[in-house]
Amino acid sequence: MSARENILARIREANGGKERANDPGTILARLDARVRGPLPTMEWETQTRFRERCIAMMSTIGEAESIVEVPRAVASYLKEKNLPTSGACWPEFAALDWAGAGLAVEARPSRGDDKLGITGAFCALAENGTLMLLSGEDTYATTSLLPENHVAVVPASRIVRTMEDAWDLLRRERGSLPRQVNFVSGPSRTADIEMTLVLGAHGPFRVHVIVVGV
Repeated sequence: MSARENILARIREANGGKERANDPGTILARLDARVRGPLPTMEWETQTRFRERCIAMMSTIGEAESIVEVPRAVASYLKEKNLPTSGACWPEFAALDWAGAGLAVEARPSRGDDKLGITGAFCALAENGTLMLLSGEDTYATTSLLPENHVAVVPASRIVRTMEDAWDLLRRERGSLPRQVNFVSGPSRTADIEMTLVLGAHGPFRVHVIVVGV
């Protein structure tokens, strides 16, 4: 018996001698079942938890009562932090009154010289303060990755509890995965060099989340 056969035989013995089903139908049925593993006790309120975890992940967070209030919320944040007031946004925000809030924001993919990128999010995860962004023709990944400052607009109704809930929502609404799914948990960071935390290593220095419809 080869080493490989020996290992597989020991695995079968540990499983009670049962052979694994190899027919495609059984495998696909198992994948479609999407059985969830054990989850921790989560006795917290979704929006409160999301805010707490955003802050823990070094994001900042603001609010807007409605989508039309977003430009003023963005302007207030930029003014408070003394940050640039021009940049790019996703097309879904093109009709907002950016100029009226004193901002020069264009609906286009971000370029290398943009200091500000404004995006939406497919949803947000309360469990760990994470944003879920999907690639697409009008949801440019560059807008969240290239600028030093990333502002994400998230409807309160799109904050889900867990990662599992986010994937379930994606399957229900989209059916199939897009080419790219990005998870953003605060500013880009690394501590690879002498265990020193460095922000903006391969993405934004700052992430500001605006929750709409609170």
